Amino acid sequence: MKAEKWAIFVLVLTAAVMSGGDCFADDEDFQYWSKAGVYFDINKDWRFNFEEEFRLGDDAGELSYHHFEPGFVYRGFADCLDFGFNYRQAYQKDSRGKWSEEHQPNVYFTLRGKFFGLDMSDRSRLEYRDRENNKDVWRYRNKLTLKLPLEFTELKLKPYVADEVFVTVSDDNIDRNRLYGGVSVEFSENIKGDVYYLWQSSRTSGKWTGINVVGTSLKFYF
Repeated sequence: MKAEKWAIFVLVLTAAVMSGGDCFADDEDFQYWSKAGVYFDINKDWRFNFEEEFRLGDDAGELSYHHFEPGFVYRGFADCLDFGFNYRQAYQKDSRGKWSEEHQPNVYFTLRGKFFGLDMSDRSRLEYRDRENNKDVWRYRNKLTLKLPLEFTELKLKPYVADEVFVTVSDDNIDRNRLYGGVSVEFSENIKGDVYYLWQSSRTSGKWTGINVVGTSLKFYF
């Protein structure tokens, strides 16, 4: 498929992502999410990573969420497979303005390959949510990402789309879904990032609500 057709394909998918919220959610907020991470290669198989994220809610007007997450990735099984384990410490503000804390150890593996010429990655993640003001639960997450196998400009821009499903194991139902449309950027060999739009739909007490997010991330590799 020619580059122009791939570009049209990605634009159509991104437009679908951006319009999805109007169909499924009935109470939406606009937020801005900002993430930064550092990644250190310990040896050819092991990598240490540390990520931190801030989220501005209430129409991106106030801090509503913050987490930091150190972890390790093992890449020795195969070139197409990563296995990792992290520990996330998260703080979230509720509708009354009160902050709560969550401890979240998690394990995951990521498969990478090709899908009709697209670069594909599929991450499966299992996390234990030790929550301050709610019962502890296990949650499974699966994120599928499709990236255009083409690069534009000297920054090596690559459009992508992704979908992430959240399932609380005890409930055995999908209770959250995230649709992404974005562009990854390579500033240099050691500095990369991306800009994206995300629509998140969450189920609480049988009711689905959505938020619209513009996000950025910056990654430093050593």
